[in-house]
Amino acid sequence: MAEQIAVLGAGSWGSTLANMLVENGHDVKLWSRNQEQVDQLNNEHVNPHYMKDLVYSDKLVATSDMADAVKGAQVILIVIPTKGLRQVAGQLNKILEQNNQRPLIVHATKGLEQNTYKRPSEMLMEEINEENRRDIVVLSGPSHAEDVAIKDMTAVTAACANINDADKIQKLFSNNYFRVYTNNDVIGAEFGAALKNIIAIGAGALQGLGYHDNARAALITRGLAEIRRLGVAFGANPMTFIGLSGVGDLVVTATSKNSRNWRAGYQLGQERKLDDVIEHMGMVIEGVYTTKAAHELSLKRQVKMPITDALYRVLYEGEDIKNAISQLMSRDLTSEIE
Repeated sequence: MAEQIAVLGAGSWGSTLANMLVENGHDVKLWSRNQEQVDQLNNEHVNPHYMKDLVYSDKLVATSDMADAVKGAQVILIVIPTKGLRQVAGQLNKILEQNNQRPLIVHATKGLEQNTYKRPSEMLMEEINEENRRDIVVLSGPSHAEDVAIKDMTAVTAACANINDADKIQKLFSNNYFRVYTNNDVIGAEFGAALKNIIAIGAGALQGLGYHDNARAALITRGLAEIRRLGVAFGANPMTFIGLSGVGDLVVTATSKNSRNWRAGYQLGQERKLDDVIEHMGMVIEGVYTTKAAHELSLKRQVKMPITDALYRVLYEGEDIKNAISQLMSRDLTSEIE
């Protein structure tokens, strides 16, 4: 059954999901604050800054007016970088209040807020009043926009404490190439989504430095161990981390050149400066900011995260990346099973 859906955020992932939802038969409006981008999407059906090769459906409507985008929407999908999430959510809250509207909120944001260390769903709960929304669903998993755009087989997770709302999103988004599973572990889904970006930077850096498959496999495996440790410390289900929003998302992000976090790490391994990497990426590198938040959070919770700590020293204290790797390999020997 067709639904009226608003998508807030017209970057690579937001615009690709919006286009997919149109092709699934839904009535979709895509919001961007950039009027030039809106005009290109409506008139030429392209979004060249983010998705160079994708021609969007002529049924997808873009707008720079958020009130217009969300009016009448039963479901609102938010795909905004972490650092801009509160501002957009606050603006949305005012519109929903004026409209006396109470939609189901879905987000596909992957990160932790600086200083507060809040997960995206926590930020949304704080900014969007309970009377202006239904539940909040997390959409996460191994899903590069470039692959979804060409209809490559993809599987993700819809996580919500209310499994009925996760079921609803499962049905809205699923098709013959995009399969959605459900989960009730929001904490695990969000920690997996955020922290895998840190490990992806490390994996890219290793390849940039000339390391090979053994090193990458070791980093991914031990990276997953520390992602799980921090998530479980906050109440996540350990099993979530061997699922799509855990190891699945970690593997794709830490092994693919489509990952901007991997590409950022690769350039760091090639001895480019962080400021230069950020400037030339043209899109937000969530893992850079998540590294700082996760490092500080792990210290507060006394959770061991040696890979995250090493990357923090490289990104924020200027430590030589080769020295950081050497220190990781020379730590006290320990058991794999904790």
